[in-house]
Amino acid sequence: MDDAELDFEEFASTRARRLFHVAYMMCGDWHQAQDLVQTTLAKMFSIWGRLRRGQDEPGLDAYARKVLLRYYLSHRRLRKSTEIVIAEVPDSPESALSPDLRVTLTAALRLLPPRNRAVVVLRYLEDRSIEEVADLLGMSTGSVKSLNTRSLAKLRGILGGDRELMFLS
Repeated sequence: MDDAELDFEEFASTRARRLFHVAYMMCGDWHQAQDLVQTTLAKMFSIWGRLRRGQDEPGLDAYARKVLLRYYLSHRRLRKSTEIVIAEVPDSPESALSPDLRVTLTAALRLLPPRNRAVVVLRYLEDRSIEEVADLLGMSTGSVKSLNTRSLAKLRGILGGDRELMFLS
């Protein structure tokens, strides 16, 4: 292996878990999340030399999230998936939320349209600013604010007055 391949392997091994977590929260499907991460990393590997020369570590992370997000939205838009989900996959233990609350929140997120879900996940799971989310999604900050407000209102309607979910305010 040359230095670039070793460098990419290190990057991928340190970022894959976080990328998977974000992908899973967006799509709500374990296998689709794995596919999204794999596709993202494959895309990055194919242009790694150029990426590595032009980006610092935070820039590479941002690029990885942007690629992941674009593949997710593209997949949803094109309706490529013909798989039928037949069973729920257990949640991974990395979240601080109780298992019941995670299941409830994940189910509620699935009821949001893809762009709305992406805004909520990027804002609150990834702790991104309105401007960063707007840049990642290629939309205006006003659109992000509007989607965010409507999405949170819909989630509150779905979830009711659950006080444990105050982090969504």
